[in-house]
Amino acid sequence: MNITSIKKQERIAIDMDGVLVNTPLRAVEWYKRDFGIELDLAAIHGQRLYDIVDPAHRDTVKMYPHQLGYFADLPPMEDGIETVRALSERYEIFITTAAMQFQHSLNDKYNWLSEHLSFTNWQQWVFCGAKSVIRADYMIDDHIFNLDVFEGKGFLFTQHHNRHIKGYHRVDNWQQIAEALL
Repeated sequence: MNITSIKKQERIAIDMDGVLVNTPLRAVEWYKRDFGIELDLAAIHGQRLYDIVDPAHRDTVKMYPHQLGYFADLPPMEDGIETVRALSERYEIFITTAAMQFQHSLNDKYNWLSEHLSFTNWQQWVFCGAKSVIRADYMIDDHIFNLDVFEGKGFLFTQHHNRHIKGYHRVDNWQQIAEALL
């Protein structure tokens, strides 16, 4: 076989928090645990959770991601794992997650990936700070600051904090990602 005839497989960089993993659910759970108040993420249109809580609770909520176990045992987003599995048959997949900002997140995220994405391996898991180092053809992320420094085609995954943002290729769920990339 002639090496020049081998086609390079396209790459997809997939964010974890708020894209593959339902991380916002943890803050809602812990807020109810700590303050007895149930929050509705659908009602937090274009804001962060700590912006809509009682001002006396803000510091506590901002510290949630810094606590041990915050990123552990979270449910995957609906259809996420199945879609990533299907994508991995056609693309080179990398899970790209910011894991340096919060002290305890790296171990929780590593364990989550080991459990839920056993069809991938550690070489496909990128634990980083700035995602500007990521080189791929596509990126799926819920934060525009990651998409803004990305050189490929970005997909903005809808979350409560980004609903007001315009000008990006938006996907609301994993079915829309499958429609766009499969």
